Amino acid sequence: MTSNPYEAAGFYDTAIASGRHRDIVGGRWEETGRIELAVLKEAGLLPHHHLLDIGAGSLRLGCKAVPYLEAGHYWATDASREILLAGHRCELEDPARLDPRHLVQDAQFAFPGIPEVITHAIAFAVFPHLPLAYLRRALTNLHRFPALERFLFTVFLAPDAAQAAQPYRQADGVVTHDLRPPYHLLEADVHHFAQSCGWRLDRNPVMLPRGQVLFLAEPLRR
Repeated sequence: MTSNPYEAAGFYDTAIASGRHRDIVGGRWEETGRIELAVLKEAGLLPHHHLLDIGAGSLRLGCKAVPYLEAGHYWATDASREILLAGHRCELEDPARLDPRHLVQDAQFAFPGIPEVITHAIAFAVFPHLPLAYLRRALTNLHRFPALERFLFTVFLAPDAAQAAQPYRQADGVVTHDLRPPYHLLEADVHHFAQSCGWRLDRNPVMLPRGQVLFLAEPLRR
């Protein structure tokens, strides 16, 4: 039995059928989507760039990024392609600007079929739901994109090892854990993973919903 609701049998089908495709990606739909696009722009995203939205859900960011980017420059992955398609059906002002083939099912962070032209990638509110190994896998596999300039991702942090070993209440009220979702990490561990996987990491001071912390990673080119 899983403690992660996203892994429960029928979770996505039930939510989509009941019209809850927005709710299951964390709420605060408009606010969070605006924040995601804003931090990407701050990180240098321009309309001619190519964006990979990892764990994109029902296109909370996509419905804003697709009109901003040149046509064909947005790609999205998620463990469920059906939730991506629900976003395509319900949330895009002009669905013709986004080819459904750009919506890719990918639960393993393997990025199948994503072209090498990607210049920016983001995983917003993805890793708090997954064990730490998924962050390592993403950091490792993103190296296959030679044009990638920046990867933005969010995590929950605990302030020290003692508090990380028990439930920790974040500034926005959500309680995080070390062994079950939503997960928290130590900042030192995030930096260690990034360095060992070939990335230079900066913590962004922006205040995010539910107390998440934003990191900006740049690949270390050999």
